[in-house]
Amino acid sequence: MIDENPPVSLAARLPEELSDLDWISDPQRVGRLSQDFSWFSPVLKRQLADKRADIAVRPRTEDEIRRIVAACARDAIPITLRGSGTGNYGQSVPLRGGLLIDLSGYNGFGWVRDGVGRAQAGIRLAEFDRQARPHGCELRWLPSTFRSATLGGLFGGGFGGAGSITYGPVAAPGNVLGARVMTVEPEPRVLELRSPEAMLLHHTYGTNGIVLELEVALAPLIAWTECIATFASFDAGIGFASAFAAAPGIVKKEACFLAAPTAELMTSLAEFMPKGLHAVIVLVAPSSEGAMLELVARFGGTLSYRKSADEVRASNRTLLEYTWNHTTLVALKTDKSLTYIQSAFDPVRHLEQARALERELAGEVLMHLEFLRTKDGASTCSGLQLIRYTNDARLDEIMRIHREHGVHINNPHTYVVEDGKQALLNPAMLDVKARFDPQGLLNPGKLRGWPR
Repeated sequence: MIDENPPVSLAARLPEELSDLDWISDPQRVGRLSQDFSWFSPVLKRQLADKRADIAVRPRTEDEIRRIVAACARDAIPITLRGSGTGNYGQSVPLRGGLLIDLSGYNGFGWVRDGVGRAQAGIRLAEFDRQARPHGCELRWLPSTFRSATLGGLFGGGFGGAGSITYGPVAAPGNVLGARVMTVEPEPRVLELRSPEAMLLHHTYGTNGIVLELEVALAPLIAWTECIATFASFDAGIGFASAFAAAPGIVKKEACFLAAPTAELMTSLAEFMPKGLHAVIVLVAPSSEGAMLELVARFGGTLSYRKSADEVRASNRTLLEYTWNHTTLVALKTDKSLTYIQSAFDPVRHLEQARALERELAGEVLMHLEFLRTKDGASTCSGLQLIRYTNDARLDEIMRIHREHGVHINNPHTYVVEDGKQALLNPAMLDVKARFDPQGLLNPGKLRGWPR
């Protein structure tokens, strides 16, 4: 079991024992590394304000990681893993001090062959995507944080992103094929896990094993066209987004529905998202652009923005950075009183649910929906709705109202894995923790089911 009060000499002792490593002891730098984007939530911002590691280290090789982990296991020192800190739930925030391992320096690219790629956990997603392109491939999903987010961070605490409209979330079978994992023991073991076993470490905030490398299936490289379509009514806008997402013959990467006034908070796109209109951001293959335009016309929409892949590349500005949780980030720059929720709609009645919630909560809950496929392949949408925050009780009430409409809530206002998943945690994930982290040193306090 963890000593909840690690030795006060920790900061001095570990660098002394492993003096050749890249240690970070400056209090301000350690404090910055001990935070992530959990400030999106006023609840987590309060709860995690004073949480920080005692010291941090930035390893660059597997051997350096092994030596660090061995030393921590021998002395029962808590370990928190970190990529780029772009998560939103306090995944990278140490609750009990100890050591923070910054894996951003462990970022080597491995290989691409036969539509599969492999890289170390600390590689940035944009770099992985860049390395895959000469092979005619690209990542199947890109979160809006792709410029800074790491492969291991997406696996440990993310969902998917652009591309999930075709390939589903990271968790969909066939997306992640394998993982190289290190155990937390005085003599660490390194194991190669294949899916589905590898997926038992997915979205567990680095609590049940140290992921060193990931092997993922890739998508064919496509020169995506980026567009914005606007609609006079909520029903027309969401209807277009749903039809576009479900159309099997349209090759696409993204469909983001921003209902008014959410669209108005994207101030740098104001000329393309006029006040009072509902907007849909899409990424579509050039071969499918005609079919997309037919759908826009069918729902009475207007195309307000279009850029080819070459134009996007030349501008270094992509609409992806106004989708997924970047929508939240951009909106918060305009109105710092906002927060958000995360929700999963029923594939059979997602339009009915969204329209009912808009009628009931319009003005307080600003609709932002991302269209995607579920793990089982059904076309639906996931919400990252903006909330005009007043207090915690009302925030809980809003989530309850969504549940009453049959909408599943993945609560982003808790750092406990089970609570964020509404307690839907696979018991096998705890079995993996018992095998790979028998002392419970990894990110302690984030798994309610441990110890058991």
